[in-house]
Amino acid sequence: MTQVGSGSERRLALVVEYDGTCYQGFQLQHQRPTIQGEIEQALKRFTQVDIRIRGASRTDSGAHAQGQVVDFVTAAEHPPEQFLRGLNFYLPADIVIQEAYEVDPEFHSRRSALTRIYRYHILNQSQPSPIRRNTHHLVRETLDAAQMAGAVRGLVGEHDFRPLAAGHPKEKSAVRRVSRWEVWRDGDTVIIECEANGFLRHQIRRANALLVGVGTGKWTESIITDSLQARLPQNLSFPILPAKGLCLMQVTYPDSWHKVKNINEAD
Repeated sequence: MTQVGSGSERRLALVVEYDGTCYQGFQLQHQRPTIQGEIEQALKRFTQVDIRIRGASRTDSGAHAQGQVVDFVTAAEHPPEQFLRGLNFYLPADIVIQEAYEVDPEFHSRRSALTRIYRYHILNQSQPSPIRRNTHHLVRETLDAAQMAGAVRGLVGEHDFRPLAAGHPKEKSAVRRVSRWEVWRDGDTVIIECEANGFLRHQIRRANALLVGVGTGKWTESIITDSLQARLPQNLSFPILPAKGLCLMQVTYPDSWHKVKNINEAD
């Protein structure tokens, strides 16, 4: 990696894992604990300078991440591996920097992203699990994962997801391109994973709530296409699953991102 001299600015990117239980989401909020706030505080303690970060995805209050990506500009001379160790020293135990890289000055964690991959965990058994209470949503009724997997076909492709995103600004497009939406069972857990170029606020949790309804037999598979085509009664309120079951698994980028990562890993 090219060493940066004193006073010259460069852009760094971090891959962050966190348990979002105790936070009011990723985005900075006044006098409320957030992931962004904690990282920026750690950066100030490590560099002695105020630094504003950008995140690839604004996870909701209580949601988690295994592969959130943030980026920022700094004049500090520390190599990325020192940023990783230094920030982890100051961060609370429920937020960890897993990777750190120097990236192209034009890199933007949100705008440069190709897709985001989210996973939702449902604990499908009669009794709750204390050790999974913050990461899994409990559904006591037996879920038919095969029926749910059949219903997700209506979510894949390019659609206007406005019906699943109440409150989305009218002047902003609600069209998103979903490359996959998958459901499978792993023992007592039903996992729903989706990947798209972007998601609207609450889109995933509302869509997955409809899938749970299909899995319990409350609705047929057509509920998905009927919802997107606004063929449902206007007085029907869409359910929403709790945020605790949702985890941002990965953010994908073009090859240039991987080339930067490979260069850093070779140092």
